[in-house]
Amino acid sequence: MNQTTTTAPASAAYEPRAYRQLIAGQWVEAEAGRTFDDFNPYSSELFARIPAASAADTQRAIDAADEAFPAWAAMGARARQAIFLAAATVLERRADEVVLLLALETGCAAPFARFQIQWAAGLLRQAAGYPYLPGGEIVASDTPGVFAMAVRRPLGVVAGISPWNGSLALGFRTVVAPLAAGNTVVLKPSEDAPVCAGLLMGEVFHEAGLPPGVLNVVTHAPGEVGPVADRLFDSPKVRAYNFTGSSATGAQLAARAGAKLKRIALELGGYNPMLVLADADLAYAVDTAVFAAFFHQGQICMNTRKILVHRSLYAAFLDRFVERTSPLRAGDPADPATRLGPLINDRALARVQQGIDDAVARGARRLTGNAPRGRCVDPTVLVDVPPDAPIHCEELFGPVVLVEPFDDEQEALARANATPYGLSASVMTTDVWHGVQLGAQVQAGMVNVNGPTMGGEPQIPFGGVKDSGWARFGRWAIDMFSDLNLVTVSQAKRQYPL
Repeated sequence: MNQTTTTAPASAAYEPRAYRQLIAGQWVEAEAGRTFDDFNPYSSELFARIPAASAADTQRAIDAADEAFPAWAAMGARARQAIFLAAATVLERRADEVVLLLALETGCAAPFARFQIQWAAGLLRQAAGYPYLPGGEIVASDTPGVFAMAVRRPLGVVAGISPWNGSLALGFRTVVAPLAAGNTVVLKPSEDAPVCAGLLMGEVFHEAGLPPGVLNVVTHAPGEVGPVADRLFDSPKVRAYNFTGSSATGAQLAARAGAKLKRIALELGGYNPMLVLADADLAYAVDTAVFAAFFHQGQICMNTRKILVHRSLYAAFLDRFVERTSPLRAGDPADPATRLGPLINDRALARVQQGIDDAVARGARRLTGNAPRGRCVDPTVLVDVPPDAPIHCEELFGPVVLVEPFDDEQEALARANATPYGLSASVMTTDVWHGVQLGAQVQAGMVNVNGPTMGGEPQIPFGGVKDSGWARFGRWAIDMFSDLNLVTVSQAKRQYPL
């Protein structure tokens, strides 16, 4: 039975919908018809009713992916390309509906929702060319008459685990590279965004004509990930994993994958510094910092967490930054005028509030921000945060940023690198070449000179170092989700010593 697609209304008057899982090309209920409720983070109203998968559902999805793998891996490049292009068209046609879904399920305001749609459509169109990329290379052989080829081949079944925060963009990123490399996928989205981080990917690809079983989506209730994860990590049919999420969870999953000698791509958390040098354009640095620190309520792995400002600019920067930040208010993300929405759930709210309160109790000063309204937390600027406060070097994942002065650039580098994370960084300066040289000393997978810590395009080698993960996305992900096999051809009979 096909899953019906209901066009969402253009207002917050949205009727909750019952979803089904995608397994073997069919939209099916979970075992025994079990479901769970998915709530709107802003209003706490029911958004959708979602299947609560079991280990048996997960195994069915794995088996379906395994059965679909040979035909998908053998499919010609032109046929695969057509599916990715069709998926991009489907997504763009549903853009207005998707904007509302993102608002109601994840608290995503329209600017970030539109960005995610544009980014995901670009990813799909670029992935349409991946099947035409070189599938290996000719290798010189020292043996006379031997022709050697290093050939890339897909792995088989890949398990994808997608997050709730950039749910649409990261949901597609979780599945597109493995699919483009010729693998089949079982996708398990976060229980906080089962629609926008999972089932929506299934709907788009299903409509685009992806063959049955190539992409399967299973959803689990909060607190019930264990049986689903156990089946994904214990099944010999699953050959690799693609995970985006917290560093703590990533470390656990890497250990599980390593115990089975399976590979795993990890894109994890970040504590992303912005360095404002003495010669920076002050107004532009402030504008960049406001965007980078608070976009999507600080719930993006690349949000700026700490701004390090040269002491000669510190007072002026702080005055302007506070002036720009103070009027910003979080509100209803379904309202097109809203720029900042709520935090995803009560756990996130408690973590952010505890981090702020702890820092203030230790002597920090809070220059902006108000008491939470529901799950809405207004942008918060903290100064004089002592080094013993956890927020000084740990990711809080909310609309909170620290601002600190520095006297020389080596001091700034030491502070920027004094964190276990290494995802992205920013250097603001009018001397671009000096910014490049200084940025090379920041321990981060991505450094932006005169740009925000946050951003990215589908084709870039996205990824971090240290506790922010390993592997790179974009076309570089093809290497992660394929094997390099050697094939030799002997043009004449060889002579052997035995």
